[in-house]
Amino acid sequence: MKQLDWDDFRVFLGLARAQSALEASHVMGMNQSTISRRLRKLEDNIGAKLFDRNSHGHLLTSAGHRLLEHVEKLESTLAAVESDVAGDSLALNGEIRLGATEGFGSYFLAPHLAHFCTLHPAITVDLLPLPRHVNLTRREADATITIDRPTTDSFVTSKLAEYRLLPYATREYLDQHPPIQTLADLASHRWVDYVDDLIFADQQFTLQKWMPAVRPFLRSTSIIAQLQAASSGLGIAVLPCFMASVTPGLIPILPEQVDITRKFWLVAPAERREVARIKALWDYLRRVADSNTDFLMGRTTRIHWLTT
Repeated sequence: MKQLDWDDFRVFLGLARAQSALEASHVMGMNQSTISRRLRKLEDNIGAKLFDRNSHGHLLTSAGHRLLEHVEKLESTLAAVESDVAGDSLALNGEIRLGATEGFGSYFLAPHLAHFCTLHPAITVDLLPLPRHVNLTRREADATITIDRPTTDSFVTSKLAEYRLLPYATREYLDQHPPIQTLADLASHRWVDYVDDLIFADQQFTLQKWMPAVRPFLRSTSIIAQLQAASSGLGIAVLPCFMASVTPGLIPILPEQVDITRKFWLVAPAERREVARIKALWDYLRRVADSNTDFLMGRTTRIHWLTT
């Protein structure tokens, strides 16, 4: 067996967990051609086929399943070495992979994380804003921000913030459709919503839970796609205020009558939470969220930026 490369094993893990080269590329921040090249290299070195590819994606072969057991043990060992032996618990350097919901990661976290990286130039942050849960048990990330509070004791969990959602539409849409003065008036309008059978979180807002009688004309798994549809004047969408309030042209509907709030939870495996760089990011995110309470709750459109 030729000399093996941990980076090849890392690609193997990512593909085994995602079961799709496209999904793995999003999670790992790596293009599909690189994933395919590293997988071929690993299979050549090991001398065994690790995946069968079909219409459902990449499925592990029997050899792949056996290798997965060994590589997951190796991953845990390397994480322990990093934390306990290499001085990782003290040094503010290295990489952090942070999962987040798509809208929060893209619209709120990304600019604040850019400032965090400026404060800590030796730390690299990989942000994963995805329309699904990031699996910490499978080590897809070092920490994640989710709207469902985990129930397992193996994670450290802290409430990060509350945020508000409101119906939004453009002035053009509102001028061309019946006036909205009460909640009952909303039922006759054109709506944008999530795809019901692809909801990934119990606390995820859907129009069908809020107004079951309404039938949306457009549905998407992406909150960003919903925002784009609403901002194009196609209809009404219930959106987080931290996204819609900074999108030109969108107007909140019945803000005095609609009260939809959710919570964000900051989560990390207990052993990763104590790593110095992750603690630094954890504390920074708490400070950012606390200083932007009014923005997240839709009481202001002004974002507060930390200076230190």
